[in-house]
Amino acid sequence: MTASDDLLKLENQLCFAVVTAARNVVAIYRPILEPLGLTHPQYLVMLALWERAPRTLNDLAADLAMEPGTASPLVKRLEADGLVVRQRSVDDERRLDIMLTDAGSRLRERAVDVPHQVMAAVGMGVDQIATLRDGLSAFAGRRSSEPVRTP
Repeated sequence: MTASDDLLKLENQLCFAVVTAARNVVAIYRPILEPLGLTHPQYLVMLALWERAPRTLNDLAADLAMEPGTASPLVKRLEADGLVVRQRSVDDERRLDIMLTDAGSRLRERAVDVPHQVMAAVGMGVDQIATLRDGLSAFAGRRSSEPVRTP
């Protein structure tokens, strides 16, 4: 076997490591988010809205590195659960703003411990998580190269 052959081994593939890690990360979050009534994708939407709301679906989807068509059902489900509302903008009636409800804002208080629970589940500290996250930034679909704050 040559060095080129080693590059084609499954265990040496970046794509395989990232895909399996992503699947495992979601599995780690699942039992932590369940008491909050959120799926992992819904949690990501709520995180973005806790940072800044109101915001449009396009803006929200861009920050989440997903298509608006993917984000829309998540927002609709969160609206059905009473965590967000969609409302026409007072500035531009063509624009639909997504806003947190009081229940959605209060949920943040319960979610504050999620990052600590995740770190405990994987046995890593804040600095280790930040290093890992920052190492993936070239693949993460972020809109900017600004450093991301640690959870």
